[in-house]
Amino acid sequence: MPLSYTQNLEDYHLALAFGGQQTGFYIDVGAGHPVADNVSLWFYERGWKGIVAEPQGDLARLYGPIRPDDIVHRGLIGASTGEADFFQINHLHGFSTTVKTFAEDARAFGVGYTATPTAMITLADLCARHGVSTIDFLKIDVEGAEGDVLAGNDWTRYRPKIIVAEAVSPGKGEPMWESWEPLLIANGYRFRLFDTLNRFYVAEECPDLFERLPAERAPWDAVTHMYEIGRAPESARHPDHNLASQLARGLWAALPDLDPALVSELLRKGAITSSAAPAPWTPDRPGRIALGRIACGYDGGQIHND
Repeated sequence: MPLSYTQNLEDYHLALAFGGQQTGFYIDVGAGHPVADNVSLWFYERGWKGIVAEPQGDLARLYGPIRPDDIVHRGLIGASTGEADFFQINHLHGFSTTVKTFAEDARAFGVGYTATPTAMITLADLCARHGVSTIDFLKIDVEGAEGDVLAGNDWTRYRPKIIVAEAVSPGKGEPMWESWEPLLIANGYRFRLFDTLNRFYVAEECPDLFERLPAERAPWDAVTHMYEIGRAPESARHPDHNLASQLARGLWAALPDLDPALVSELLRKGAITSSAAPAPWTPDRPGRIALGRIACGYDGGQIHND
């Protein structure tokens, strides 16, 4: 059973429309994390590539090591080229937005935000900058500013075959598509699917895709969802369980040889995902002995005098 990375079967619905197409090109605006809740990873995994636009630096930088064949645009896509305030929501990156009222609404989840002036270009300028010709699908998830992204395109020059855009207000689920759907209809796009979160539109010159894209959300159990497989080191159901186990054993065995700065960084990253703060570690004699004890407790770290 295929693995869906998305919130609401978006990748699976697109895959049904493209019917196993071997290669293709996408533009993913508001791409977020390169794996978790990501719409375009399904296609990258199968040989496609494209442009991913993400203004949050901690997320954008992950594409280089994980998805090196994608073009990464670290910035905003909007109705005009220039600069706009970007409201980054603390701890809930998926709610970050250029719409201040939605940033204020996020306070209901007990979080604040940071406003940062950020470079913005239009979708048309993004396409021109990278010499885009064919766009198989355009995905937009920008927390209430989807209409701004659509307003900045040249619909004569750049015509995605399918557009999937988040269509309800962040956190509340109220309809928001009435303000921007007429633009798509006027430019030759036909509505096909509302999955309760996103609306899908197909260019009128692509009737085959329109027919293959389902008009109703597919059965939820048609795929395995990422949240169902658990974490790779702990879950045998995870497709990367064996690889994670090998890497863990190798890392533990290599601990005594690692640079102290790297060990400190590993501890810092471990603290992010743990409710308990790690015990202080320093590269002194007791600290190095501690690493040795950890290393020799696992396969590959034991020295045998045979």
